[in-house]
Amino acid sequence: MADLISVIVSTYNRADALDSVLRSLSTQTDRNFEIIAADDGSRADTGDVVARWSARDGVPIRHVWHEDLGFRLAGIRNRAILASQGTYCIFLDGDCLARPDFITAHRALAQPGWFVTGSRLLLSEALTARVLAEGLVPEGWSLGTWIGQRLRGGVNRIGPLLLPWSGVSAKRNERRWRGARGSNMAFWRADLDAVDGFDAAFKGWGREDSDIFIRLIRAGVRRKDGRFATGVLHLWHREADRSSLDANERRLADIVQGDTVKARRGLSSSGEATAPGVLAGEAGR
Repeated sequence: MADLISVIVSTYNRADALDSVLRSLSTQTDRNFEIIAADDGSRADTGDVVARWSARDGVPIRHVWHEDLGFRLAGIRNRAILASQGTYCIFLDGDCLARPDFITAHRALAQPGWFVTGSRLLLSEALTARVLAEGLVPEGWSLGTWIGQRLRGGVNRIGPLLLPWSGVSAKRNERRWRGARGSNMAFWRADLDAVDGFDAAFKGWGREDSDIFIRLIRAGVRRKDGRFATGVLHLWHREADRSSLDANERRLADIVQGDTVKARRGLSSSGEATAPGVLAGEAGR
């Protein structure tokens, strides 16, 4: 697959983490991709970070923003999809650092009729603080350094860095949506269009990713597990407000019990971003 890939990076008021994520994407061995910063209503400093990287990196970057009306991840992801130009979309959280072969690994996993879910290694609060304050580049660390960090409690595991990827085992959960994480996942744009993208009816933290996994599988798209090929480094953060989780759990239960394929409030009902995009070499919003 040699087509353009769109990397959609979701972010909200964490400019320092986003800066590190964009740095990690700037060193990818595969350069045939674009970046869409899907901004759920951040302050102006997030736009400043995007503009700074767009001026120095050869990869096109767009900044898609909507007003801060609470946690609306599904909605801003849909707007980012509409702004994207790639035939394949990788979704990455704005606090997850990509190792240099991240795009290469996702491209190798891309296969018509399949979507991909990846894995993450969780950095401790102390190590995250050092990474951000000192400008450390953990995505470039050697295996030996990671073993040392694991022994000191700096990271929760290193399995995805140690174990080889298996194309056979990657398909063992092809119709299973449980256990898949939304911080690192990839879909064909055509498949996103077929299910009308994410469901913006999910507001507040939780379950919007499970919803799209279920609807894709229901539409005949199968799941490929890329945990040992596409692992990312997840910076520590405080737990999100989960006051909407019960309502979202009930919404998801209705989806599980029904036969819904298309989102109730999906791509087709998403408006354009309320802030201008940022292309490489242009000023930020």
